[in-house]
Amino acid sequence: MSSDFEQLKGLLASKVAIVLIESHEEAKVLEMFERFCRLNEQPLWKWSVTEGLRRTIGVEAAYNTLRIEDALRHIDKSPANGIFVFLDAHKFVEDPVVLRQIRDIVGRNEWTHRMLVFLSPRMTVPEELSRLTARFHPSLPDAKRVGEILSEEARRYRESTGEQVKATREALNVLVQHLGGLTEEDVRRLARMAIRDDGAITAADIAAILKAKHEMLGAGAALALEAGVPDIDQLGGLASLKRWLKVRREIFMNPSAGSPLPAPKGMLLLGVQGAGKSLAAKCVAGAWQLPLFRMDFGALYQKFHGETERNIREALAVADAMSPCVLWMDEIEKGIAADAGSEADGGVSRRVLGTLLTWMNERASRVFLVATANDISRLPPELLRKGRFDEIFFVDLPQAGAREEILRIHLRRNKQDPAAFDLARLAAAADGFSGAEIEQAIVAALYEAHAEKKPLGTEAVALEVKRTRPLSVVMAEKVAELRAWARERAVPAD
Repeated sequence: MSSDFEQLKGLLASKVAIVLIESHEEAKVLEMFERFCRLNEQPLWKWSVTEGLRRTIGVEAAYNTLRIEDALRHIDKSPANGIFVFLDAHKFVEDPVVLRQIRDIVGRNEWTHRMLVFLSPRMTVPEELSRLTARFHPSLPDAKRVGEILSEEARRYRESTGEQVKATREALNVLVQHLGGLTEEDVRRLARMAIRDDGAITAADIAAILKAKHEMLGAGAALALEAGVPDIDQLGGLASLKRWLKVRREIFMNPSAGSPLPAPKGMLLLGVQGAGKSLAAKCVAGAWQLPLFRMDFGALYQKFHGETERNIREALAVADAMSPCVLWMDEIEKGIAADAGSEADGGVSRRVLGTLLTWMNERASRVFLVATANDISRLPPELLRKGRFDEIFFVDLPQAGAREEILRIHLRRNKQDPAAFDLARLAAAADGFSGAEIEQAIVAALYEAHAEKKPLGTEAVALEVKRTRPLSVVMAEKVAELRAWARERAVPAD
């Protein structure tokens, strides 16, 4: 808190007219103001809609000031100077009367020395006040402070129950990582939740913490926490992609300040529909044992001006707060299509692209971005230039060895013994099939076997493969065009 206090002290000493503070830590911020005012012998007043205007030290109160208009009128007419903190005033400052009163007080600030402070979890001011406003952002606890809070809660548990909290060093490190980006109050509450149920910190506790943190940050439908992330062994083929992830895992998971290697930022997966791009995106999180968040562009877009841009900024801010994590943008071309340059949508897609590119360039958080795309022609060139992603992979249709691996995975998933099937024959028959098409052939054969009351065998699967017209045949020209584009511009994932 000391660095926060020094920053706030400098801001208040500058005698700026309006200070804007967005924070859920109301008590912490008020304590810093009280400390400053005691040290500088300045009066501190606090306004709330339930108590009106009151002095924080002593019992002095301004009567009939429950309405913010009356409180501002009292401040304007009173000879007293000082700092006036307004709690949750965000719903009132857009009112023309309130806005005029604030401007009147600010206009006389040169000789009255009154500072108006607006403290709310979420706060914006009208354009008329923005030039006169300074912002203060209380810092969030770092990893050291989160560890101290965990130790404090473990000690309290031991004192109340007589038992030590059980946890491995790895579990504690993971918990500390995932409690980052929260206020001290929220860290303490979630730490208590993890400890108090059974006196141990387990994988189930960490999953519950992630879910609670995601809900607490309020990302809503735009940024969904994906449950049941598959491990990398559920991904057939794509050997080059798997090796790439293995080589970079340690640098991403355990960054070193002295390392010359930059932390991996992300990758773009292009390829044929059904070839495994979405599964590969999920398996990144599984391979690195990280939470996976999926950005839904459909939920981001809103009809009101400015809402879409704000939604993506908030979703990206939540991803930053949830780090370390994997952020998956599925079919990214649908959210930032290149043809939006015509301004047909009022320029929303271009502004969304600009917001995303700025975040990609400037983010310092450990958020690994995985974007997937089917239609290359709709991807803007700004997204594809070198440096946006660590690598651009092309996910082609699986080769024979990969098809055998995919067959083995899906047979096992459907409670079949792969050793009972002629995998080489089925893989040869499924030439040109995507992983999704191979899976559906097995499912269709299972339905036929169930209807005929027979066990599933090689012949049944081979028959379903023969009946299927894969995408590589139905849309042969499109697939060929995609491969031609990727040949010189992307790295093969297999």
